[in-house]
Amino acid sequence: MAPALSRSLYTTSPLTSLPFTPTTQSHLRTAFLPRGGAGLRTGVSCSWNLEKRCNRFAVKCDAAVAKKETTSEEGSGEKFEYQAEVSRLLDLIVHSLYSHKEVFLRELVSNASDALDKLRFLSVTEPALLGDGGELEIRIKPDPDNGTITITDSGIGMTKEELIDCLGTIAQSGTSKFLKALKENKDLGADNGLIGQFGVGFYSAFLVAEKVVVSTKSPKSDKQYVWESVADSSSYVIREETDPENFLRRGTQITLYLREDDKYEFAESTRIKNLVKNYSQFVGFPIYTWQEKSRTIEVEEEEPSKEGEEEKEGEPKKTKKTSKTEKYWDWELANETKPLWMRNSKEVSKEEYNEFYKKAFNEFLDPLAHTHFTTEGEVEFRSILYIPGMGPLNNEDVTNPKTKNIRLHVKRVFISDDFDGELFPRYLSFVKGVVDSNDLPLNVSREILQESRIVRIMRKRLIRKTFDMIQEISESENKEDYKKFWENFGRFIKLGCIEDTGNHKRITPLLRFYSSKNEEELTSLDEYIENMGENQKAIYYLATDSLKSAKSAPFLEKLLQKDIEVLYLVEPIDEVAIQNLQTYKEKKFVDISKEDLELGDEDEVKEREAKQEFNLLCDWMKQQLGDKVAKVQVSNRLSSSPCVLVSGKFGWSANMERLMKAQALGDTSSLEFMRGRRILEINPDHPIIKDLNAACKNAPESSEATRVVDLLYDTAIISSGFTPDSPAELGNKIYEMMAMAVGGRWGRVEEEGSSNVDEGGDEKDGEAEVVEPSEVRAESDPWQD
Repeated sequence: MAPALSRSLYTTSPLTSLPFTPTTQSHLRTAFLPRGGAGLRTGVSCSWNLEKRCNRFAVKCDAAVAKKETTSEEGSGEKFEYQAEVSRLLDLIVHSLYSHKEVFLRELVSNASDALDKLRFLSVTEPALLGDGGELEIRIKPDPDNGTITITDSGIGMTKEELIDCLGTIAQSGTSKFLKALKENKDLGADNGLIGQFGVGFYSAFLVAEKVVVSTKSPKSDKQYVWESVADSSSYVIREETDPENFLRRGTQITLYLREDDKYEFAESTRIKNLVKNYSQFVGFPIYTWQEKSRTIEVEEEEPSKEGEEEKEGEPKKTKKTSKTEKYWDWELANETKPLWMRNSKEVSKEEYNEFYKKAFNEFLDPLAHTHFTTEGEVEFRSILYIPGMGPLNNEDVTNPKTKNIRLHVKRVFISDDFDGELFPRYLSFVKGVVDSNDLPLNVSREILQESRIVRIMRKRLIRKTFDMIQEISESENKEDYKKFWENFGRFIKLGCIEDTGNHKRITPLLRFYSSKNEEELTSLDEYIENMGENQKAIYYLATDSLKSAKSAPFLEKLLQKDIEVLYLVEPIDEVAIQNLQTYKEKKFVDISKEDLELGDEDEVKEREAKQEFNLLCDWMKQQLGDKVAKVQVSNRLSSSPCVLVSGKFGWSANMERLMKAQALGDTSSLEFMRGRRILEINPDHPIIKDLNAACKNAPESSEATRVVDLLYDTAIISSGFTPDSPAELGNKIYEMMAMAVGGRWGRVEEEGSSNVDEGGDEKDGEAEVVEPSEVRAESDPWQD
């Protein structure tokens, strides 16, 4: 199998021309750093030894020392070559590059896929390369008894020179060299199916292996060679394979001798199968894993003889057929699911999309919608996005951006699903899908997506396609689909109003609310604007804790009387979302529970007269209430209630104040500051207000009038949605008023005891008879006289 460091064209290594003497030294240059030019040599100079041991060639780097160069120019200083310690470099690659050990299988399978891709590509012009090497496939066989994993491919293989050049040169990608050569040859072009980039993927094998053996046979060579190395070593051995039992027809076989700590995990067949399904499920070649299976077979057994019966000689024994379960080992295809996004969307049926969704994301319900698209131009990628058929069961998933719902692939190889908002914002984290690109800015471990302009462009296009998909649901003839979507994911969309100001134009048409004209069905903002009157200049809303409390709120009275529709915001996130929108189609959002409410058709003359008539009452009530309210004024929003308590224009509403008090980590100091001022608005047409107006003018010092004002304010607190500071004190005030209202109304008699005596007549007649206790009787007494 062609590892990540073996993806290259046939190149002649400098070692091939060396005489095979017992000890040969040569200065080799690694590809860990770019080879220099312009006089400064940036390669690493290493001293290598070739020793011949029993038909084996041990290639070893004794040390890497800085080599000094002098220049002819005076005063230009000394030039030095960079130095590198090979063992330390390998240690960094193995132990510091990858986050999870399990990625070793992804890297090695990707190398095998590249080797097969190369063979398929080169066989177009050289059919003889295929020979009788069999089908193009990958086979993985774990051996728990011996603690090994064997990965075999029938790809292009490697010659001895390629082994030295690729596996012996750290950070040299043979695939990158192969692609470069293809691009230089314009007749051949470039094959984008190749995966390798960095040239270090092969060494991920040492994450779990203490020794790695690579046996490879190239169709370009008659000999098969074995490359062998152990972990934490800077040397490797290459020898010719002479055992006929180990001969390969073509390709590469890698055997990993697992470490003691990793034997039980990675030598288990089910674990290997799951890793292949997770990382390499969509590789373009079949991947077979060695699995234990079971089957039912029929077996003939002798019937036991009955007791007392003697077996007769020469008579055939009676047999019966029974079924038994037999276990056996066989190859099983691990990557059955095909990369659906690689096909033309017009050729894929809805059933195929749904089936792919269920298999890829382990779902049991069909998705609500899907979109399949290809983006070309500056950034090229393919993607299939789904809206699930059911929302998350856990509320934490609503605000958790790391939901693992977007699976990123590079050339069909799984890279990661652990993103923190790089590809999708938090409020669209419910969207599931696959994104596949041939060229993404990954780090060397191929696990982290680097922030770059390409990523930002990709994110922008994915968001746009998602909104297009949701918009199609909202505009479809089947209204139940969008109703189901809103029930499951409406909170996510409202969260987008807060977090993504750049997409307000796409988010706002998707919003749905209940309203005063439609309490059973949800209303969109577009429908609200269509139903607006000619003089209405704003979108009115009221935020409460429930639909029932919203319908009975006093703020609605005058608006309902004038047939003005009001949106009911009954979820905790609704008010914050609307406040972040501010306007929609040049219509402002107005909270009807705040001061300075303008309905658009006010009678200025009538308002002026009412203010003049009740101006003295407003001042008197403000004096009675003190700092409890900022001011008292005549209301233009009431028709049946005597008063209402509204919030200041820039403070919290009653609903927001309630929500902020419920916060576990709420700050009391900010609560007092943001609560803002409260304004008591009175209804000049209500009898209670008219009576208080008369009391203000005729008996301003009346204690009863003062008590009515206090009770009126406390009642307005509750009816307006606020929480009273002292519920018990409010209760006592109500009890006092109730006692005043009902006292003596139904002829209650003060002294009930005396009336009972008078009605009873003679006390002796009504005295109860006293029964003396009987004498003590013995236990044997039958209780009979």
